[in-house]
Amino acid sequence: MGNDKTNMIIAVVLSLAVLLGWNYFVSAPQVERQRQQQLAQQAAQPRPATSPQEGGPSAPLPGTLPGAPGGQASAAQPRDQAVAASPRIRIDTPALSGSVALRGARIDDVSLKNYHETVDPQSPRIVLLSPAGSANPYYAEFGWVGQNAGPLPGSDTLWTADGDALSPGKPLTLTWDNGAGLVFRRTLAVDDKFMFTVTDAVDNTGTAPVTVHPYGLVSRWGKPHTQGYYVLHEGMIGVLGDQGLQEYTYDKLAKENPLGGAGSRGHSWTGVTGGFVGITDKYWAATAIPDQARPYTGAFTERDEGATKVYQASSLGDAQTIAPGASAQATQRLFAGAKEVGTVDGYEKSLGIKSFDLLIDWGWFYFITKPMFKALDFFYRLFGNFGVSILVVTFILKLFFLPIANRSYVSMAKMKAVQPEMTAIRERYPDDKVKQQQAMMELYKKEKINPVAGCWPVLIQIPVFFALYKVLFVTIEMRHAPFFGWIRDLAAPDPTSLFNLFGLLPFTPPDLLHLGIWPLIMGVTMFVQMKMNPAPPDPVQAQVFTFMPIIFTFMLGSFPAGLVIYWAWNNTLSVLQQYWIMRRNGVKVELWDNMRSTFSRRTPAKATKG
Repeated sequence: MGNDKTNMIIAVVLSLAVLLGWNYFVSAPQVERQRQQQLAQQAAQPRPATSPQEGGPSAPLPGTLPGAPGGQASAAQPRDQAVAASPRIRIDTPALSGSVALRGARIDDVSLKNYHETVDPQSPRIVLLSPAGSANPYYAEFGWVGQNAGPLPGSDTLWTADGDALSPGKPLTLTWDNGAGLVFRRTLAVDDKFMFTVTDAVDNTGTAPVTVHPYGLVSRWGKPHTQGYYVLHEGMIGVLGDQGLQEYTYDKLAKENPLGGAGSRGHSWTGVTGGFVGITDKYWAATAIPDQARPYTGAFTERDEGATKVYQASSLGDAQTIAPGASAQATQRLFAGAKEVGTVDGYEKSLGIKSFDLLIDWGWFYFITKPMFKALDFFYRLFGNFGVSILVVTFILKLFFLPIANRSYVSMAKMKAVQPEMTAIRERYPDDKVKQQQAMMELYKKEKINPVAGCWPVLIQIPVFFALYKVLFVTIEMRHAPFFGWIRDLAAPDPTSLFNLFGLLPFTPPDLLHLGIWPLIMGVTMFVQMKMNPAPPDPVQAQVFTFMPIIFTFMLGSFPAGLVIYWAWNNTLSVLQQYWIMRRNGVKVELWDNMRSTFSRRTPAKATKG
């Protein structure tokens, strides 16, 4: 029974190793090669000749954003020229730079002041939103749609502004008169981070009532390059009232059924209250946030504009009828920026945005992942280094799990002490496995030994490992966070490699041979930890455990450096803890004996066989 349980645990661990190894040695490099090939092909081909130039919105289509989605072909141009094609009002905040287009009143030019493309602070800033006419349009739009309301503001509407800049504490009001009895006013405000507030008002100066719907949308032209990892969602995202979190990748959206009547595909949710809709990348997002107290229809759609895919997240509010001499107003918001945990959580609390914290992909193990980040962030604020924070949190976790680990190591120490008796049992019943197993179980019961206790420390740290991996992979706080020495980005793999002598040889090894200093340190600590334990009685199992450190060393070579540092430090603490417990229980620590036997075990066997 004990061996069966041990075999099961080993099978689980090995299966996990194979799956992770396949993903990071085969799948991830293949995705990266495909991405590089796509980039090369796109660089060699002319830009698509389609860019968004929609006409004004019309009556709402069932389940989709209101408005005719048809586009007009125009040659894509450099981004700076596309920005200059429309009169603009400057956006200037501590976190953002860019502009608002007066033609169309879109928020379509946003760059992040505090984030750069590489760890070099002189590298270009991250560009989030880009206008129509550029190579990769990505913008937010708000307004009204309706029937029998006369001309409504659209992408070609030229608005009049009452200022020359939009900044915190300095809102901007845009005005447009449709000449048919409706006067539109749009007030834009922005805070010192990433949140815009858009307040649209309509004054009916005509003689007949009109009915309009407020809407907000985020539109992206062309499928962006995604990292393609199963632990990270990139694409359409939203919390749709009681429907909860909804995530659609770009490929999944393309497989949806037709929606509305204008060639769109997608999914819609009607009559929901609270939440948001938007498009997310790994670290950045743009989301339209409707009034949290009023029902709306949310939708994710995809449509074709020539050879270009257009992805859109939208919200459509309920109809508002405006009597002659009356006004209507709708307040919506736009988040356009970095998915900083504190900032996103702060918006959820201060603005009452339903489940806005789910904009960050905490995953299924939210209850472990987010507390893990909170702990890391707490110690980062104390020490100013996320790498040191990882070491401190790991130490605290070891203390927290100390009772379980102690029982485990005590049982392992007892097993080490009865190794001679176990050997005698195997010699007594060499050909009778049933009696051998029965005698082993009686020995375990007599000495109060749990034969699978040694697996518990590994099993316990697996969810912690994945939680930390998720934090390192998805949180922007870890992006470009340095440790010490050559580690300048804890969220990226160790940049050194054994196979070019850590940079001494002038070539870059392939991904399969990317084996940095920290993965090697981790492998050594894992090897030492395993040699602290009694060798499994089964020779096959013993060989498997011998090679596991090598397998994990190569596998973790492509993992974030912060995760490898955690694993190496955790192994080191485990070795020290186990050494102390074994000495306390009067068990000889045969670390060096086990190492010598590992490297000399096969020599006598071969000689005897010969």
